[in-house]
Amino acid sequence: MIVTSCGNSLPIAKAIAKALKAKFSPLTISSFPDGDLYMKYNTDVKKHTVIIVHSLQPNPDTSLFDITCAAYTAKDLGAKKVILVAPYLSYMRQDKRFNPGECISSRIMAKMLNPCIDHLITIDPHLHRYKSLRDIFTMKTSCLTANSLIAQYIKKHFNHPVIIGPDWESYQWAEEIAKEVGTQVTVLEKTRFSSRHVTSKMIHPVLLKDREVIIIDDILSTGHTICEGAKNAYAAGAHRVGAVVVHGLFVEDAIHKLKKAHVNDMISTNTIEHPTNRIDVTPLLVEELKRLRI
Repeated sequence: MIVTSCGNSLPIAKAIAKALKAKFSPLTISSFPDGDLYMKYNTDVKKHTVIIVHSLQPNPDTSLFDITCAAYTAKDLGAKKVILVAPYLSYMRQDKRFNPGECISSRIMAKMLNPCIDHLITIDPHLHRYKSLRDIFTMKTSCLTANSLIAQYIKKHFNHPVIIGPDWESYQWAEEIAKEVGTQVTVLEKTRFSSRHVTSKMIHPVLLKDREVIIIDDILSTGHTICEGAKNAYAAGAHRVGAVVVHGLFVEDAIHKLKKAHVNDMISTNTIEHPTNRIDVTPLLVEELKRLRI
């Protein structure tokens, strides 16, 4: 068994290799003078299972191409099986042609990976219009969730907070985590005017006066949704607001916006490396790889 990476998720890749008592051998990746990709395996993968551990953030376009090249190369070199561990799977939000002429890139991403990957393992992919990964992937898939890890973190670090899902899409995470924490949960109804202009109001209101509020979401991109949730929470009397997200992209100066909105605690899992990482998903991935008896 060989564990490798194209550059992202290196700490997780090394930890997986150590837990599985497998060899860790990163790829050599560089560019030719004209910009073309150069890639090289640094160990013999023939007749081995190759586990590529690589989040598709940062640099999702490059990451997707690198993973595809790494997987095809492993097959060309005689690998017995190629497993992709993608803690964060990009493009899944692009699951519909919202306007005429648009690319549904989630389907194209899947078509690129289906022929060269034998098994995909990912965490909390954005399944909204797709009911499961099987809707676009023909390979075997494992769809894991960080809910229990997040619930454990909240129970350890917060004193009986109210949990809020900032929109109906996030409510599935918020409700499940609230049940495990043993606390109240509510959801905000979001009205999106554009990718950067969002308003929301509380549905099924709960008493927030003088309470600590934790906003739960799967993906934090620009931070607008969580900032709007914090605004609603403070307007309802909350004395402190924090946020816990599975995948923290933090683009377009999101951290500054969150601080300005008085989001006091900003916590993410390490599916995407970021200074806010407090929750390690490695045990989930190791457990799944052991379960599959790879």
